Amino acid sequence: MSDPVRFSADDFSCRFDFQPGWIDLTLQEGTREEADQVARAAVENFNPLALLVSKGSLVSELADRALKAEEDGPILVAACYTDGGGFLAELAVSSYAEDGVARPSPAEVEPMLLQWSNVKVVGNPDVSHVDLASGPSIRVQATLQAKRLFGLGSRLSESIRYAVFPPGVETIIEITARWEVFERSEELAGLTDELVATMQVIPLDADGHEISTDS
Repeated sequence: MSDPVRFSADDFSCRFDFQPGWIDLTLQEGTREEADQVARAAVENFNPLALLVSKGSLVSELADRALKAEEDGPILVAACYTDGGGFLAELAVSSYAEDGVARPSPAEVEPMLLQWSNVKVVGNPDVSHVDLASGPSIRVQATLQAKRLFGLGSRLSESIRYAVFPPGVETIIEITARWEVFERSEELAGLTDELVATMQVIPLDADGHEISTDS
């Protein structure tokens, strides 16, 4: 098991335990230099005897992926790769809250999870309510269709979205995983669900220190 990955909001912090295959690509400054450093550190964790691509090309790919994800302003970015260095899935975590506005209810948020920019949901999405250790959540698994460049055909992908409602805070945590390798959908859905299940939400005091929840 890898070290927990942590991100912080104003009044809480979250931790994920990334299992083998997941790579943390979160950037703090969003510079190319930082992205290259994160990518090089990640590639060092691959077994060179198992890699089917060059280390240099993998570093470049990971750095580009980290910078691209940074454009949407997530608070955590990760990707899932094979031992050989093949990309499988991307994952992003965001938090949403508005000062002075009550957190929307799960019923209000559920239809929002089916709304995407530049893509549409096809078929019947699988919507379920899941009680996580971090709080109640809505889970949506759906097939997405995006138009290709110049409208020439379409591109399909699979996605899992969680909206988590941690108790005691006014924030909604959104976790989105997406992939195109449909032949591994069952495996990737399981890996995503396992990762989300590890999330811990820990309250912070006014100075940003963790408040113990031990009884």
